[in-house]
Amino acid sequence: MSSIPVALVGVGNCASSLVQGLSYYSNGGSNDEQGLMHWDLGGYRPKDIEIAAAWDIDSRKVGKDVGEAIFAKPNNTTIFCDHVGLTGAKVAMGRILDGVSPHMAEHPEDRRFMVADAPQATKAEVVEELKRSGSQVMCNYLPVGSQEATEFYADAAITAGVAFINNMPVFIASNPVWAERFRAAGVPIIGDDIKAQLGATIVHRTLTDLFAKRGVTLDRTYQLNTGGNTDFLNMLNRDRLKSKKTSKTEAVQSVAHRRLEDENIHVGPSDYVAWQNDNKVCFLRMEGRMFGGVPMNLEMRLSVEDSPNSAGCAIDMIRCARVALDRKLGGPILAPSAYFCKHPPVQSTDDEAYVALEAFVAGTLKH
Repeated sequence: MSSIPVALVGVGNCASSLVQGLSYYSNGGSNDEQGLMHWDLGGYRPKDIEIAAAWDIDSRKVGKDVGEAIFAKPNNTTIFCDHVGLTGAKVAMGRILDGVSPHMAEHPEDRRFMVADAPQATKAEVVEELKRSGSQVMCNYLPVGSQEATEFYADAAITAGVAFINNMPVFIASNPVWAERFRAAGVPIIGDDIKAQLGATIVHRTLTDLFAKRGVTLDRTYQLNTGGNTDFLNMLNRDRLKSKKTSKTEAVQSVAHRRLEDENIHVGPSDYVAWQNDNKVCFLRMEGRMFGGVPMNLEMRLSVEDSPNSAGCAIDMIRCARVALDRKLGGPILAPSAYFCKHPPVQSTDDEAYVALEAFVAGTLKH
């Protein structure tokens, strides 16, 4: 099989974990395929993915090779692969638009973005670079709340004919207007808002589905999250959280036996704790009634490194996007979106999404 050239929009912690993972799994870092949901997906292995292009707006990253930029501040994720070499792809100055929240300037330099003093990319320049680099898949890693910036890069992907993976909670794949644009152009899109491999959302969904299947009435629940990376720092601006809260809440509501009233469910980021760095802590509580109406409650604490937790899913999403290109599919690719994302065009239980994903990979399900 041929390689899969990938373009990164945002070279933050999630991109760092993805690039580290590509080196880790391509250079013998794991001999037993641990940590991957699929070693081979549609004939493609992790080593077939290569970084071809990248955009960011931070002065400490712009102009550097991606293999160097992923370790620059304000990135603070775990370094689990220290032999990442140069990729040959240099980070270009991107388009800012709403990609940076004004409040970020109030924090120390090693914690916030430092906007590069360079001309911002135009759509024509992004399209030209996508074509020059031979990129086939674009991964969107912009900060939460970057509506205009995400639409800018999605538009460029359509023009260049590059598959688009929307890893963050701006609704593109699940927006009928954008979905039709990708469909009409014959360009695949997978989204929206990546689910971590074993994170707060997937655990909360699984337990909510378990309540429903075991006949336990779920009366109320909350999911509170804290972290110390730039994602949590960015989300201190509550004005940027609307789509994030919608995405996370609907991911849980969609598998509940009955929809909870708004006052009985709270799902979303809670606070920024600087010393946690890229570690995310989830506090989960579920209250319900069992046989005979007898009350019960469940409390759980989950601690994970946030960015590596998404990278395993990203590797699979990239390969699913390439499979979609091979099959000449356009528009939202439903099975991978439902399995890997919090706010897909069509919600389903994770069991159903898993069956659909495996059928898609095997070629027995078109989308």
